[in-house]
Amino acid sequence: MLLSAGLKSGRAPSAALRLALALAYAAKPARLGHPIGYVRLLVEKLFRPAKSVFAREPDEALTVPDGLVDLGGEMTPERLLAAYRRGIFPWCHMGPVKWWSPSKRAVLFLEESRIEKNLRRLIRQGKYRVSFDEAFREVMEGCAEPRAGSYALTWISPRFMDAYARLHELGHAHSVEVWDEEGNLAGGLYGVACNGVFFTESQFARKRDTSKIAFVVLNRHLQHWGYRLNDGKDMTGHLAALGMRDIPRAEFEGILRENESAGLPPGPWRIDPELDVAGWKPEAAA
Repeated sequence: MLLSAGLKSGRAPSAALRLALALAYAAKPARLGHPIGYVRLLVEKLFRPAKSVFAREPDEALTVPDGLVDLGGEMTPERLLAAYRRGIFPWCHMGPVKWWSPSKRAVLFLEESRIEKNLRRLIRQGKYRVSFDEAFREVMEGCAEPRAGSYALTWISPRFMDAYARLHELGHAHSVEVWDEEGNLAGGLYGVACNGVFFTESQFARKRDTSKIAFVVLNRHLQHWGYRLNDGKDMTGHLAALGMRDIPRAEFEGILRENESAGLPPGPWRIDPELDVAGWKPEAAA
């Protein structure tokens, strides 16, 4: 999930420009009511003790802005894991960290994966080498960099990079790297594995279709390892083309509860050379 504001530039933002872009992003008509929700939650935090780690549980999340359950607090590994186990994730452009559990969730049930013929052909050619957990920080930096022809206002700030790097060191956050023939990082993605779900945080491509390669290779392994689905958070046309669909928050929470022990234990991931990704038929393992 990478949200960007489009200003032509090839440089990283200054603090002042980043602030201006964040304010412009927040001033869009659909978000004008969000500050009311922020104030409401801040007042609640002052006068009502939290029921758990977060000010509200997911089923009590605000409707405006949709899914807000808390403001502020450190992104420690313990708090991040507590969040993901509840279907909560942190996200913000500026100010205190905001914690979200939206009413709808864009997810890919792995047996519903869609793989284009040309993508299968590209994977079969072996033009790119794919790895897991070899360059986590570099992948995050790639996800945060401006896209060609636009100026990105990314939520992947240094504090997010530091927080997820710590989670990676503990074996809970993982990266997928796609390397070109010269050994350059051409694309990839990163996210968090928890309760039988892989939460894809962001992806990037410096060469055409490299993020799709990372996504398909990851999903092939996830299905093999017993994971249930890949979470994309908010639906986009790109995610829909990959096979994702919206499900209600309550269904997503139920999947997390039912799959608490699914998947691999914490630790580094490695590519399984025996898995046929190009010939993968996702529905066959359903």
